[in-house]
Amino acid sequence: MSQDEKDSAASAPEPDSAASAATVVTATEPEPIKAIPLRRPGRWLAAAIILILLGLFLYGAATNPAYHWDTYRLYLRDSKIASGALVTLELTVLAMAIGVVLGVLLAVMRLSPNPVLRSVAWVYLWIFRGTPVYVQLVFWGLFPSLYKTITLGVPFGPTLANWNVQDFSAPFVFAVIGLGLNEAAYMAEIVRAGIGSVGDGQREASTALGMSWSQTMTRTVLPQAMRVIIPPTGNELISMLKTTSLVTAIPLTTDLYGRARDIYGINFQPIPLLLVAATWYLAITSVLMVGQFYLERYYSRGSSRKMTAKQLRALASMQRSGVEGQ
Repeated sequence: MSQDEKDSAASAPEPDSAASAATVVTATEPEPIKAIPLRRPGRWLAAAIILILLGLFLYGAATNPAYHWDTYRLYLRDSKIASGALVTLELTVLAMAIGVVLGVLLAVMRLSPNPVLRSVAWVYLWIFRGTPVYVQLVFWGLFPSLYKTITLGVPFGPTLANWNVQDFSAPFVFAVIGLGLNEAAYMAEIVRAGIGSVGDGQREASTALGMSWSQTMTRTVLPQAMRVIIPPTGNELISMLKTTSLVTAIPLTTDLYGRARDIYGINFQPIPLLLVAATWYLAITSVLMVGQFYLERYYSRGSSRKMTAKQLRALASMQRSGVEGQ
């Protein structure tokens, strides 16, 4: 080998060093982009105007003697108002229980292959959704005038049972019945929508396993439909709480609004008493909204690919256990 060839070989870079240099160049990341947020002065101006108007309203309400804040503070924790709130909760729970149970039954009837069941369910929904709930409650208030007694037995035969309607605690019982039957019509459509959200493959799989139509509904379809049924049911529960104020049509005056109305009928200060009732309604509604949030989160498990913090912690724990085992 000549002297020139030796010099050329000595000056050529080694293969390993060239590959390392290429790796260094490739691994070099670009500098992060410094994003400057777009300025939106209109939003800040609108927010400032809204806050100013809200502050002016609150200041005006606090200094306005017509609100009678002393009366408001006096009756906010009054025992009569508290007992009225308890009656309102009882009406809400009992009426919703009737509405949910009867609504599920009506929804199943509407989806039944039996034409008689479908027709009966459709007529029920047509009547109770097509007439105002206030009119229905007025009718239930007049029910004792229409029927003095209720008799159960065989036509032109023996009597099995006989009830005297006048002996009932009429206002409360008829308020629960009126609210519950009206709510059932809306719950039926909510349940029907939830059942429709379940794929046909689930029904076909149940049929292939030898299940009947009723078993398919109760064991396969309805449990999966709960994820769609729960959110609007929570809204209906909150709406039912506020709808109980209409039981004055029966008339029933032991509920929250009825108690507040009786009090301001004596002291002639309706504004502070209405504010007291609104405060109680708002407090109960807030508690129900918190319960609705956790119930929705429970039934929505598995519907999203995003893992919760608890699931991420469990996954990390499993991975650490696997590494330690190796």
